[in-house]
Amino acid sequence: MSGFLEELLGEKLVTGGGEEVDVHSLGARGISLLGLYFGCSLSAPCAQLSGSLAAFYGRLRGDAAAGPGAGAGPGPGAGAAAEPEPRRRLEIVFVSSDQDQRQWQDFVRDMPWLALPYKEKHRKLKLWNKYRISNIPSLIFLDATTGKVVCRNGLLVIRDDPEGLEFPWGPKPFREVIAGPLLRNNGQSLESSSLEGSHVGVYFSAHWCPPCRSLTRVLVESYRKIKEAGQKFEIIFVSADRSEDSFNQYFSEMPWLAVPYTDEARRSRLNRLYGIQGIPTLIVLDPQGEVITRQGRVEVLNDEDCREFPWHPKPVLELSDSNAVQLNEGPCLVLFVDSEDDGESEAAKQLIQPIAEKIIAKYKAKEEEAPLLFFVAGEDDMTDSLRDYTNLPEAAPLLTILDMSARAKYVMDVEEITPAIVEAFVNDFLAEKLKPEPI
Repeated sequence: MSGFLEELLGEKLVTGGGEEVDVHSLGARGISLLGLYFGCSLSAPCAQLSGSLAAFYGRLRGDAAAGPGAGAGPGPGAGAAAEPEPRRRLEIVFVSSDQDQRQWQDFVRDMPWLALPYKEKHRKLKLWNKYRISNIPSLIFLDATTGKVVCRNGLLVIRDDPEGLEFPWGPKPFREVIAGPLLRNNGQSLESSSLEGSHVGVYFSAHWCPPCRSLTRVLVESYRKIKEAGQKFEIIFVSADRSEDSFNQYFSEMPWLAVPYTDEARRSRLNRLYGIQGIPTLIVLDPQGEVITRQGRVEVLNDEDCREFPWHPKPVLELSDSNAVQLNEGPCLVLFVDSEDDGESEAAKQLIQPIAEKIIAKYKAKEEEAPLLFFVAGEDDMTDSLRDYTNLPEAAPLLTILDMSARAKYVMDVEEITPAIVEAFVNDFLAEKLKPEPI
């Protein structure tokens, strides 16, 4: 276990009091579940979470007090300690985005868990990218032995299971989580078993959210087209509305099913299952309940005729207004081409695709998300804005890797882009051999 943890976290962590802790000692303590808490001292929601998380952490670990430093370090002789109680096998590590060391020190001083050292800025950024953290505070739980993500939305764990009775909060099958009655807007109730044999879209949305209402209008038409084509497809609305009246008003516009608004526990379990960090989000599942894509919103907007339903992910995407938001989810390889040259974009996609497929398959085998997304960008206003924002040369073709969260870019400006050049560029990036330029 310590090998994985050291690769993920480095050799040293620190306590709230500033003492160093060897990462390999976590294995000796029998830690089986690792929580990564992503936050920042300047965030009021993070400050609020830290208080409730400290109480939660103390209860689960059985600490006499959940105050600063309680249970934060292994202490002398930890390696020879008796086998810990199951709930004591939890450890949390704070991963900060603070830019000021004094503010960081003041914030971690009150934390009873561990933290990545302030100087480990590169490692922190890698963790943010690896787990596609898009907002704070975020708390994810990992199996400390395998590194697999156990729960993507630990904030809901704290709210829903404050005593840790469901520890270690591993993912359950969709069929089990969705079990129970579902509603139509005419008041009809159906059992979730009616979904068997269907593709399912799990739609997280709310009436107060303007992008949600815009997507819903498009999604209603997509749903109609798919059903008229004879496809077995159902959508389940999981509301984030702030009142039942708002839910009823919004649901009246929808021809599909919904989890009852009053069933807050089931709505929360679905949010936990898919680690929802923002709305609107459309998760598309196959008939076995396995995720086909988490980017249903992008797919619906890009495929208004639904010809590519059920939207299996493409290794290489053509950059567009609707999917450009994915540039903020982590490092992205973007090959800029001259779209005035007929067939140039398609040829570029075919050039990149074997490399993208190889990377995706490698990480899928480890049950991890690929560390890169792959795009081809033609010439349009959105691409021009991207070039301006990242201060890229006007050359085409132009091979780049853009890491928006790190405000870093990697550029290969050569006359001819070949598969060998792309593969070497990607491998050097993953091996951290490339020198970044600032965005």
